[in-house]
Amino acid sequence: MFESNEVRASTSTKTALDVLDPVKELPLPPDFLWGVATASYQVEGGAEQDGKGPSIWDDFSHRNPSVTSGEDGDVACDHYNRLEEDLALLASYGVDVYRFSICWSRLIPLGGRNDPINEKGIAFYNNLIDGLLARGIRPAVTLYHWDLPLELQKRYGGMLNTAEFQADFEHYARLCFSRFGDRVTQWITFNEPYITALFGFHSGILAPGHSTKTGHDSTTEPWRVGHSQILAHAAAVQTYVTDFQPSQKGAISIVLNSDFYEPYDANSEADKEACQRRLEFYVGWFGDPIYLGADYPASMRKQLGSRLPQFSDAEKDLLKMTAPHNTFYGMNHYTSQFARARIDPPSEDDHTGNVEELTTNSEGVEIGPLSGVSWLRVTHRQFRKLLNWAWNRYQRPIYITENGCPCPGENSMTLDQAVDDQFRIRYFGLYIDAISQAINEDGVKVAGYYAWSFMDNFEWAAGYTIRFGITHVDFPTGTRTPKKSAAYLKETFERRRAAAANGKVKNGKL
Repeated sequence: MFESNEVRASTSTKTALDVLDPVKELPLPPDFLWGVATASYQVEGGAEQDGKGPSIWDDFSHRNPSVTSGEDGDVACDHYNRLEEDLALLASYGVDVYRFSICWSRLIPLGGRNDPINEKGIAFYNNLIDGLLARGIRPAVTLYHWDLPLELQKRYGGMLNTAEFQADFEHYARLCFSRFGDRVTQWITFNEPYITALFGFHSGILAPGHSTKTGHDSTTEPWRVGHSQILAHAAAVQTYVTDFQPSQKGAISIVLNSDFYEPYDANSEADKEACQRRLEFYVGWFGDPIYLGADYPASMRKQLGSRLPQFSDAEKDLLKMTAPHNTFYGMNHYTSQFARARIDPPSEDDHTGNVEELTTNSEGVEIGPLSGVSWLRVTHRQFRKLLNWAWNRYQRPIYITENGCPCPGENSMTLDQAVDDQFRIRYFGLYIDAISQAINEDGVKVAGYYAWSFMDNFEWAAGYTIRFGITHVDFPTGTRTPKKSAAYLKETFERRRAAAANGKVKNGKL
């Protein structure tokens, strides 16, 4: 029998919900912060407005239409021109925090430390920050969310030139601190440096699109790019804590993304070791130098050898000096996987620690139910384990700076079906429960949760085919429609925090 897309979408969501755990609505501390997140290229549009210069993503999306389904961020959600509407929507959601990123080439069109500043770009972010504060919403500002000014990539290879990139990033960060820091109390230098390094300089599916297929060296470039981001981060932290933090009283750190890993064979010591090694290649790569002021993990040094850059004595001193000033841990997390140790030696361009990643274990058990995208399964139990792992290793209060999912079949749904996003609501509820358990049962310090994303947007290589938003966006018209998950997040955080504050908690439940 023929079924319409609407019927199939509805049935798919119901079936997916049936295999998800129930939400317990566990309590959270009264001062726990919640908010939503976006990134400049994904929502702003205004690609050539008011003096903005091109970024590597402006270039990449037009140069590689086959990668991005022929789509780009020229208009995206048109946030640049619909700012007042979006501020009103944020206020209606009752968020405490809005995490957004600044487009470097909107402030400095050519990007460099000796290049002109675009005051119209400064004005846009001033209006955004002032508009948030007028509505009682705190800005959490990311300096770099993947959109390097194109001229810097052309001028000296961007992040492949550590010294030049570090100097230009420090200058850009100083500009942001000086113009916006009197009102911003949470700064993030880089969003997901792991993704920038590997997807931009290994697989080439993200800007600037480097891979062996494009004539580049994927055995060394990712590690050089990671090195550059670590040192540029440290330079920006040093600048902030020396010249701005004493008067502005803000906090600064970085955002690291990661899956969590369970052993493919629970009885295999090799697979258990592979889980730890995979996390070291994923998180420790950046976390150990930044939070511990240490060298790269020994497992990375052992496998990568001379491909992994060395820190000079001066760079080691910089990392040791700035490590204590990274006062929070920014965590982006969506899903988890099984890890199986490979028997054969690693390939020359291996970046996993010679680990195979799988969604099913040796007993045929899946890691979790599938969401609306192939790489994301619902794995809230592993999320709790990752919170413990990061806390135990780095001892910093954790902010969940991104977390969310698309619903199964969402992009083919009618508007009425899409806004009734029960799968997303259940996902949010389970992951927030995991935070409560980590805090109240494990002693992990988690201070905030920023859902991804405020609205459906340009999802990089996936274009507009995947929807993560708690706000539906009709891209041809730009019309915004709140989804039910927006109301759920507002209500669940109010309820969970208020119950804890009023002592209305019994046996860890509301």
